[in-house]
Amino acid sequence: MAGVVLRDYWRSSSAYRVRIGLNLAGIAWASAPVDLLKGEQRGAGHLAQNPQGLVPVLEIDGLRLTQSLAILEYLDEVHGAGFLPGDAAGRARVRALAHAVAMEIQPVCNLRVAKWAVEASGGAITTEAWMRRFIAGGLADLEAMLGEGAGDYCHGDRIGMADICLVPQVYNARRWGVDLEAMPRIRAIVERAEALAPVAAAHPDRVRPIPQAGA
Repeated sequence: MAGVVLRDYWRSSSAYRVRIGLNLAGIAWASAPVDLLKGEQRGAGHLAQNPQGLVPVLEIDGLRLTQSLAILEYLDEVHGAGFLPGDAAGRARVRALAHAVAMEIQPVCNLRVAKWAVEASGGAITTEAWMRRFIAGGLADLEAMLGEGAGDYCHGDRIGMADICLVPQVYNARRWGVDLEAMPRIRAIVERAEALAPVAAAHPDRVRPIPQAGA
């Protein structure tokens, strides 16, 4: 497949999900980095690609796709990625687990939200405390949601959309010093997923741009 381009930022959870998804689907892609710290997402060039000013943006099959879960479902439907089970009940469960991360934990832990909380509190709330509070609570809920339905992965013994969301969230949990000791299901699932070559290749440390000399 020619011309697949992913506009991403190396540490973005949403972009990390799509990198994992593309790799698992066996789709070769090229990165077009968007530096969020420099505000490139708000530049005219990127806004022409995504009016929300967010990453990722995936150019594939003559389309320009945004929103990571929508992209993963597209890969599943069009490219046979196998991220969702074949039965309606299984799909509902996987979507619920994925949404628990992507729609409950991530939005409140977005850096722009945390920054606002710190500024609005006059510094009484720190970024670290904010992140630990909401990531830890959200993952504890997810641990309970996994229950007996988890196998090797979040749903059965095949990696799917819920796992693709969970791996980047655990990366962020580790980054902010969240204690995962009381979450054995999550730890086991993520360890298993991270051992897969397509998942490992998507890790932020593997795709981080190399700083230019003098930059």
